[in-house]
Amino acid sequence: MREYEIINEYNYKSDYSYLNEVIEHTLDKLNINNVIFSVVFIDDDEMHKMNKEYRNVDRTTDVLSFALEDNNRISAEVRNLGDVFISIPKMIEQASEYKHSEKRELSFLTCHGLLHLLGYDHTKSKEEEEKQFKLQDEILNDLNIIL
Repeated sequence: MREYEIINEYNYKSDYSYLNEVIEHTLDKLNINNVIFSVVFIDDDEMHKMNKEYRNVDRTTDVLSFALEDNNRISAEVRNLGDVFISIPKMIEQASEYKHSEKRELSFLTCHGLLHLLGYDHTKSKEEEEKQFKLQDEILNDLNIIL
């Protein structure tokens, strides 16, 4: 069982149905089942507020993950992973800045945030960063989501 919801609080008009494939492939690749989580699209103002309140960083960012599990000792039939918040304006800005599609950027941010919910943390060490970013690249390449 995999239950997740993509909540479009920003009212993003473009088709983002491809995110289901990104999410499913990420979970398949890691052999993850019995999870519940959400992906929420928000604006820069809301992201700025959340970043300041929860990370004490006084600026917007592209993605924030709020994991409900904080260790690997939790054992449950169904894992409630938490929530991924994505700033749609920041995503659009970065797609333009990095000269690739919104599809690629939104896929990357969704995969990145989901991996954080699953315990990956590129901020811990260079090795963790390499591991997480390699996995993200593999997932997007598997799906042929390119620039």
